[in-house]
Amino acid sequence: MENSLLSLFVRSIFVDNMIFALFLGMCSYLAVSKSVKTALGLGAAVTFVLTVTLPVNYLLQKYVLANGALVEGVDLSFLSFILFIAIIAGIVQLVEMVVEKYSPALYSQLGIFLPLIAVNCAIMGGSLFMQQRIGLAADDPKALTSVWDALVYALGSGIGWLVAIVLLAAIREKMQYSNVPPALRGLGITFIVVGLMALSFMCFSGLKI
Repeated sequence: MENSLLSLFVRSIFVDNMIFALFLGMCSYLAVSKSVKTALGLGAAVTFVLTVTLPVNYLLQKYVLANGALVEGVDLSFLSFILFIAIIAGIVQLVEMVVEKYSPALYSQLGIFLPLIAVNCAIMGGSLFMQQRIGLAADDPKALTSVWDALVYALGSGIGWLVAIVLLAAIREKMQYSNVPPALRGLGITFIVVGLMALSFMCFSGLKI
């Protein structure tokens, strides 16, 4: 079991990276990656929200929404999208209040992108992928068969997003002192860098884990 959890954790960070493999959460990824400190703060917030909400949504899906789990013979999975969003929004509101109270500087730097975590497609995507992975065969490396699998998958996905945004922020800070051609300054060179980073992460797709 430990090996399968480790495999799921590593796959979530490198092979199924939310940014470089699935291109989810790109809006805040590009907007808040201008400084390492801000990127680290948002990445930690995204990781925390994913780690809390995805196991909760897993339990909700498996023991409430699944066919017959709550009412025999009644499939309530059509409610999953609404309920997932409600849980994510509630946790994000809690994170926002904590950051505002204990780190006002980070709160002001993140601005509108902190409450927008509630509609961050990386977080919502994690819950929807979880929903798909519940039905996979137990021997499938992507399968989620317990709440511990869901927790490890959430943590790995969050750390993968955190690693991606901090790496880009570090590169963008260095590029401020680089001689970038005028036509490529700003988002132009950023898109090129993100593309090259995504290509570099493709090498992990061949790992047998």
